[in-house]
Amino acid sequence: MLLNLIIILLFLMLIGAIPAWPHSKAWGYYPSGGLGLVLLILVLLLLGGRI
Repeated sequence: MLLNLIIILLFLMLIGAIPAWPHSKAWGYYPSGGLGLVLLILVLLLLGGRI
């Protein structure tokens, strides 16, 4: 249950980190790329049976 909540929160953070506002366009894709990497590692660990 807690793991599902963490995955949902990471996914929402990933969507929220997309540079859509004028002040955040200069950030590029660094925030969403970092969160995407965390989400990818978590999914790989789930598929590998480590979590």
